[in-house]
Amino acid sequence: METSDTGMSARANRAGERRQHLLDTARDLFVENGFHRTGMAQIATASGIKVGQIYRDFASKEEIIAAICEADVTDWLREDLLSAAVAANDLVAVRQWIDRFGASSDSPGDGSMLAEIVAEAWRNERIAELNRSIDERVRGSLDSALAALAPAPERAPGRALLVEAILAMGFGMEMRRIIRPELDVAGLGRIINTMISRYIDDDMR
Repeated sequence: METSDTGMSARANRAGERRQHLLDTARDLFVENGFHRTGMAQIATASGIKVGQIYRDFASKEEIIAAICEADVTDWLREDLLSAAVAANDLVAVRQWIDRFGASSDSPGDGSMLAEIVAEAWRNERIAELNRSIDERVRGSLDSALAALAPAPERAPGRALLVEAILAMGFGMEMRRIIRPELDVAGLGRIINTMISRYIDDDMR
């Protein structure tokens, strides 16, 4: 016979699995149909989860997008790795962390998802707010990494511009990949990382 704690844990696990299944299904639909053309009823049908249950888990479609983005950013950004590298003054590990900005996602759909979220920000203030929050988080982490490599205060203005340049190149690579699926993103990423490294070595030191 299950104890109260065991039963609660099992229910929490089922709820977590249901939530993840819903997010995975919604992501696929957003990539395939676009955010604007995907409704809660479609998500319910594709996931097999009743609309009422979806609204108990998420107040709106925007909250579903927010949950997907939060999980994606946390998984990709790996702030824990950066914090450990900075604390240990492991500049090699910091450089390796920065190199990830020149690496395209393994899933082509991630670029489409990114484009969809940015486009939706023009007409949806909740999504615009989400974009700003994510951008601030990513820029803050990247600035911390660059500050570890070039800590002098006078480097701060150049560091801020380099952060913007790195993000622009990374975002641009994903957009180019949508237009040209056959693009050699690995080769392009190597060029981007070489450019970043040369700038750090020549102008940030």
